[in-house]
Amino acid sequence: MAEAVAAQAPVSASSAPGTRARVLALLVPAALLAGAFGSQYLGHLVPCEMCWWQRYAHIAAVVLALLAFTAPAASSRSRALVLLAAAAIAVSGGIGFYQAGVELKIFEGFSTCTTTAHGNSTAELLKQIMAAPVIRCDQVQWSFLGISMAGWNAIVSLASAAVIAVLVMRDRRI
Repeated sequence: MAEAVAAQAPVSASSAPGTRARVLALLVPAALLAGAFGSQYLGHLVPCEMCWWQRYAHIAAVVLALLAFTAPAASSRSRALVLLAAAAIAVSGGIGFYQAGVELKIFEGFSTCTTTAHGNSTAELLKQIMAAPVIRCDQVQWSFLGISMAGWNAIVSLASAAVIAVLVMRDRRI
């Protein structure tokens, strides 16, 4: 048994599970946000309200992951921040799962209108609302392999959050 432990290659700081978890907790939501904003500004897809909710959770995950880099990888503070980032990523995935279900008519969506308009006067608000495109959360704007953007966010986010959590837990045991 002692020979097996001695034969194992030492774990370098850059390949430690805690470091990998921190890097994933930062890169996954950053990449998903880049895709979301890229589809908006380059692909001219207008996000619905639930799309924004998913983005907010990823923004929170990026901030938490960045804060995790302010502490040593093996510290309890860093692990807690990475787990919180993973939770935020999972929240975005949960919202994406719900939105994909709304798109597939599995779940009931909003029964009222939503808007992101804001202004200083009623006339300004009305002007923004009237000029804004109507974006429904229950209609797919883009899909790949039959899966909408919300569905892909759910798949990638939930899987990534699970991997990050496993890496953090594995780091605790090392």
